[in-house]
Amino acid sequence: MTARLDPPHAPDRSRAQPAGGARSGRTSRAARLAELVADAEYAAAWRLVRGLPPGAAFGAFRIGADLATRQDGAGVRRLRANLARVVPSASAAQLDVLVRDGMRSYARYWCETFRLPTMDLAEVHARVDPFLTGRDPFLEALEAGRGVVFAVPHSGNWDVAGVWLVETLRRLGRPPAFTTVAQRLRPESLYRRFVAYRESLGFEVVAAEDGSAAHRALIRRLRAGGIVCLVADRDITGTGVEVQFLGEQARFPAGPARLAALTGALLMPAYPHFSPDGWQVPIAEPVTVGDGSRLRTGESRAAVAEATQAIADEFGRLIARAPADWHALQPIWTADHVRGEVVR
Repeated sequence: MTARLDPPHAPDRSRAQPAGGARSGRTSRAARLAELVADAEYAAAWRLVRGLPPGAAFGAFRIGADLATRQDGAGVRRLRANLARVVPSASAAQLDVLVRDGMRSYARYWCETFRLPTMDLAEVHARVDPFLTGRDPFLEALEAGRGVVFAVPHSGNWDVAGVWLVETLRRLGRPPAFTTVAQRLRPESLYRRFVAYRESLGFEVVAAEDGSAAHRALIRRLRAGGIVCLVADRDITGTGVEVQFLGEQARFPAGPARLAALTGALLMPAYPHFSPDGWQVPIAEPVTVGDGSRLRTGESRAAVAEATQAIADEFGRLIARAPADWHALQPIWTADHVRGEVVR
């Protein structure tokens, strides 16, 4: 249930990792060097991309996306396989276009990420607001002092949706912040860089690896009538709930439904995605989940599983509306994992 702090090509920690061996020392040094290079690359991108004219920045990222698509690496192949499940009727040529558009969408996300700290956030809110639908239950919950859990997939620009949320809370006279969870990246300097970026936008970020401390932060926010936002289309821990997603078995994180059950918070799936010159955020109807504090253990687990399945159903429906903006460069379905290895 991590926030979109980890790139979609980050390692899936629910899968087996290679055991150590004679080459483990050299492998560790190489991994450490790769981490330092990655940190330097992201630092350079934040400095350089924000200084470029918008047309030049987005044009460069688009060219990079097209180059990556032609190279047809593992992430591109995985995206193709995932999108084929979303649009099973697509011909090979249509799927080629969809994958190209998907990589361009993914590149747009990163370009916007590097530029967002210098953008006028009030203007971003104004551009999102007319195209954010289904907000009434959320506003009613706020008025009643009830917490809200938003469950979203890896799609569009999650950060822009967060900017809209923070600015909306500010205008309503509420604390302008919400809480989310992120997988801790390596090196630590890269993780701190991403956390500082999101904190500058008004997000409270807690590390998934902090365990009970992260759980307490989420519960505290919800019981105070606040907002929690969780990315919920990929189980990275191996402890998720089995669901049927677009007709096939997958595992989704149980966190959003479990938190709603424990706190009585409203649970709402949403799908941030792009428009040609802006952003859209359709919010689905609230998902019903039982009161975990009053149900017996077995009943509570069943209620969480049912609510998680409802999230999967809504994600399938929402993603089909704008499939190119679902940034699924990682395996999602159970069939794509075999003995700890990813089927390419």
